[in-house]
Amino acid sequence: MKTGRLEAFSDGVLAIVITIMVLEMKAPEETDLKSLLETFPIFLSYLLSFIYLGIYWNNHHHLLQVTQKVNGKILWGNLHLLFWLSLIPFATSWIGENYTAALPIALYGFILLMAAIAYWILEIQLIKFHDENFPLRKLTQRGAKEHLSIIIYLIAIPAAFLNYWISIACFVVVAVMWIVPDRRLESVA
Repeated sequence: MKTGRLEAFSDGVLAIVITIMVLEMKAPEETDLKSLLETFPIFLSYLLSFIYLGIYWNNHHHLLQVTQKVNGKILWGNLHLLFWLSLIPFATSWIGENYTAALPIALYGFILLMAAIAYWILEIQLIKFHDENFPLRKLTQRGAKEHLSIIIYLIAIPAAFLNYWISIACFVVVAVMWIVPDRRLESVA
């Protein structure tokens, strides 16, 4: 089976996720600057989540550009990834309203961790289904960024209960690590 439908479906789901996320942002009731500034944490949580979704969309696009075919395991692996990404609007809304509370921040980190694991599983399924010359096989042998991201998330989740700024900094660090797609994958696609 070719990758076109999988890519189109994934693009559609991510577009809906982003739409839901932006619809969760409510304008302040009042028209003064103080009321607008009170929505700043909500905007920052939206911005970080938008960046994360953009990173996943961009990397997913490059991943599928080097993929020739998919099977049922890959379809389920992709759905697994989309499930975790679809939870980002909920966590974004909760963390935006409660950005100093440990549990919303820890949940946000858990969702990001599970999305990272799901993406890794998708890569593994793609590699297993293709031959030895599959470009992704060579590009992900080291997987340093993937492993480091998971470690940082594992630090960020319990850190939310100690100091929420540590967790938020961890989320930003991972986003910065991934903001530019792997140039090796880009050159092959």
